[in-house]
Amino acid sequence: MSTLVRYNHLPSFVNPFNVAAEFGRPVISRYHNSLPSVPAVNVKETEHAFELALAAPGLKKEDLNVRVLKNQLTISYKSENKTDETTEKFTRQEFSTSQFERSFRLPKNVDAEQIKASYTDGILTVELPKVAVKEAEAKDIVIG
Repeated sequence: MSTLVRYNHLPSFVNPFNVAAEFGRPVISRYHNSLPSVPAVNVKETEHAFELALAAPGLKKEDLNVRVLKNQLTISYKSENKTDETTEKFTRQEFSTSQFERSFRLPKNVDAEQIKASYTDGILTVELPKVAVKEAEAKDIVIG
């Protein structure tokens, strides 16, 4: 059975000190990020395709990028916001950037040329159609 394999390019910090202290709080919570930095992805396999559904509410379709390179599907998002406020005495500029990247190694039975993506109601749906994979056939070689 072929499966999609998930890759995270960003290192994740596993908090080994997440032990309940006196008041039910982690001993060291300074480095513990309770909010996930990447959206959740549901993968469903049907008879004819794999279907990925990525939860991305509030994002702009133009900032999402779906790319296949060397048998690896990468879904990424990058948005930059700039805020300017000017008065008589000061000027304030604030920049904020939000981004994520999710990668999946594609099985051999996915047709990379026929991948389709759509973004509706905050859900990015990627359809990965399957193709029949030829099994390597044994071939006798005549020794000359």
